[in-house]
Amino acid sequence: MFRGKKYKKAVELVNNELGYSIADAVELLEKTNTVKFDPSVEVHFNLNLDPKYADQMIRTTITLPNGTGKTSKICVFTDAGWEKELMRAGAARVGDSELVEQIAKGEVALDFDVCVASPAMMRQLGKIAKVLGPKGLMPNPKTGTVWDDLLSIVKEIANWKFEFKTDKQWNVHSTFGKLSFGKDKLSENLQFFLNTINEVKPSGSKGKYINTIFVCNAMGPSIKLDLTK
Repeated sequence: MFRGKKYKKAVELVNNELGYSIADAVELLEKTNTVKFDPSVEVHFNLNLDPKYADQMIRTTITLPNGTGKTSKICVFTDAGWEKELMRAGAARVGDSELVEQIAKGEVALDFDVCVASPAMMRQLGKIAKVLGPKGLMPNPKTGTVWDDLLSIVKEIANWKFEFKTDKQWNVHSTFGKLSFGKDKLSENLQFFLNTINEVKPSGSKGKYINTIFVCNAMGPSIKLDLTK
């Protein structure tokens, strides 16, 4: 893969033989930035888990202290009205069975970041489960996206609450802010994320839990964290 001069210079700043503290890693995120726009910064965990076992899955939500810098596009399924209130709270689209039918017919672009629903709507959503599911948009009580108080859910998501989960390779990938947040806010977000990962350690996890943690910014090199720091 071709790499530009900026990337090659950024790579020279990172010692792959070392693991960095959170403070040092965040400082390197600024030094290794290779783009002119404000990039998102990412964290990648590799965990000693086997997701094929139900007691070793991680799927939960998190609200970082300083947010992610990203605004979520929210779709709400409800037959109880409250459309104006939900839109004011941050929803991009609100609908009932008619919206379900439109999605089933492919008449609505699924460009949402998250979908939430009232319990009463879940039976109807079965019609489009195969459409929403592969995109990670199917509402789920376990992730707090199915609830009677939809107004509260929408407000929480609009205020930076989001979901993360393990993939088939035992990884968790997520953003934890924008580079423009600065060292203090990024360090706080990263430490909070690390604490949350430890708090949701599955009951089936045995021995070493976290194998590696890497952070990076858009189009920048990976920076390894030292778990002992």
